[in-house]
Amino acid sequence: MMRRVLGLACVVLAALLPAPAPLAGSGRASATNVRFAEIPASAGTLQALRRGGFVLYLRHGLTDNARADRVPLVDLDDCASQRPLTPAGREQAVRVGEAIRKAGIPLGELRISPLCRVRDTAAAAFPDSRPEIDRLLMYTANLTDTQKAPIVAHTRSLLAAPVAPGTNRLLIAHAPNLMDLIGYFPREGTLVVFRPTAAGGFEYVASVAPGQWFELLR
Repeated sequence: MMRRVLGLACVVLAALLPAPAPLAGSGRASATNVRFAEIPASAGTLQALRRGGFVLYLRHGLTDNARADRVPLVDLDDCASQRPLTPAGREQAVRVGEAIRKAGIPLGELRISPLCRVRDTAAAAFPDSRPEIDRLLMYTANLTDTQKAPIVAHTRSLLAAPVAPGTNRLLIAHAPNLMDLIGYFPREGTLVVFRPTAAGGFEYVASVAPGQWFELLR
């Protein structure tokens, strides 16, 4: 099995893809360090999601922060080199997946980061799904600006690409990626809702914290 080193992979990707261009209507925090305003989802948000046409971005479940990624030698084939999901994080992922199904939110395309904590989250939350592992949803926190550029650009394109009515695109990845894109650092297990716009951009709609599902589904 081929073993890939994170730093080398991202340098190659940066050389292949263009740097991101500014995007209007993205909900992005301004350069003046305006704090991002998180919007809690409502019952109306769930009703809209049932009709489809949205992009959902789920941050992986709770992790063991005492076991950091082995930078710069994170091996995608070796989970021991990566910050792991905790047992509580797996349970959290199971509950989030069950809540999404109970809410009747239809999911179509499912793309995930290649890191083990994300793959484990996807397996726990959606055991019957076969997600596409997308290396351009890689964790960006330990990367240079040059290495981040293709990942940020790709994430932007996935949030902006139209989604057919009756289904929603789901991405499972990392908080630093959204921080780099729109200035938002969601908590672990948070589901972030975006809507592609007619102008080819996207807008932030709302967030569902992992503990908010019970209230929304009452």
